[in-house]
Amino acid sequence: MNQLLFSPVRQLLMLLCCITAVSSANAIDSFEFDNPQQEQLFLDLSKQLRCPKCQNQNISDSNAELAKDLRNKTYELVKQGKSEEQVIDYMVARFGNFVRYDPPMTPATIFLWLGPLIFIVLGFYILYRQINSQNKTDDPLNNNDAKRLQTLLGKNKQSEKNVKQGNQ
Repeated sequence: MNQLLFSPVRQLLMLLCCITAVSSANAIDSFEFDNPQQEQLFLDLSKQLRCPKCQNQNISDSNAELAKDLRNKTYELVKQGKSEEQVIDYMVARFGNFVRYDPPMTPATIFLWLGPLIFIVLGFYILYRQINSQNKTDDPLNNNDAKRLQTLLGKNKQSEKNVKQGNQ
């Protein structure tokens, strides 16, 4: 039993577990707040703000140094008693609207908001035009063309009769 407990493999595994636990504990930021409202505000803000360096990760999920700096600045602003809008305005002033997951509708972001709608309307218009062109029958003849066609058909019928009578 003692051989199994103190085997070199077991000791190596325990050392590896300790190293892993220490390194993961360092990766987690620990912030202390004055009250639960500040903590909730910090958590909400860290989920609303996007990491400018990472693709589609908020600052709470990102491990980038920039995201860590943004978390620290957000913590600092929340501890100073800033409101949610004040913190977001601060971040937008430094990083632009890209830092927000829900950017406001401005001339710079109008295409983001209306682009999908424009493509859907354009797609329905193209579909409507295609269906109309397939259902469209040939142009009707005007009166002159209709009379000319009747005379040509009448001549053809007359010549067919002549051919049939000549064969008999």
